Amino acid sequence: MSFHVLLVFAGAALLMALTPGPNMIYLLSRSLCQGRRAAVTSWLGVVLGFSVHMLSAALGLTALFMAVPLAYEVLKFGGALYLLWLAWQSLRPGARSPFEARELPQESPRKLFVMGLLTSVLNPKVAIFYLSVLPQFIVPEQGSVLMQSVLLGTTQIAIGAGVNLLVCLFASQMSQWLLRHRAWLAAQRYLMGSVLGGLALRLLMEQRRG
Repeated sequence: MSFHVLLVFAGAALLMALTPGPNMIYLLSRSLCQGRRAAVTSWLGVVLGFSVHMLSAALGLTALFMAVPLAYEVLKFGGALYLLWLAWQSLRPGARSPFEARELPQESPRKLFVMGLLTSVLNPKVAIFYLSVLPQFIVPEQGSVLMQSVLLGTTQIAIGAGVNLLVCLFASQMSQWLLRHRAWLAAQRYLMGSVLGGLALRLLMEQRRG
C-alpha cells in the first residue's frame, strides 16, 4: 500500500472521527456529568469496540473479496454515497452539534467500560465506515486484503482513539469555548460537509473513469 493512499485514508478517518456521532456525544456527556476519569474508563471500552469492528471487517472483507470480486466495486460505490450522506448531515439546516451534551447518571467503572464498549460496537457510523469507506482504499492486486484491512483499521483506531481521548480530557473547556464562539460551530460544519462531499465526488469520478 502506497504512503499516499494511507495518507488520504488517514484524512478520511480524521474527518469521520470529527463528525458528530454516538461515541463523541456519549464521551462528552460522560466527561461533563461524571468527570474525566469516568470518561476515560468509558473511552477504553470505545477503543475496544473499534478493535471489534476492525477485526470483523478485516476477516469479512477478505472472505467477500475472494468469493465475490464484484462486491469490491459495490462497497466502493456505497462508501462514496455514505460520504455524501455524512456531508448532508453536516450541511443540513438544524444539524446537531456534538458538543450538545445530555444528562447521564453516575455509574461504576465496570458499567462505564461496558457502556463505552456497547456504544462503540453498536455505533452505525463506525460499522458503515468499515463496511463501505474502508474498502475504497483496498487494492486486492497489491497484496493481501487482510493485511491491508488490518493496516487501515489500525490507522482508524489510532486516529479515532486520539480524537475521542481529547474529547474526554478537554470536554469542559471545549464546551465553554464553543458556547462563546457559536459562529465557529457553523463554520466547522460547513467546512467538514464540503470536504466530505468533495471526497465522495472524487471517488465517484475515479470509478467512472475506471
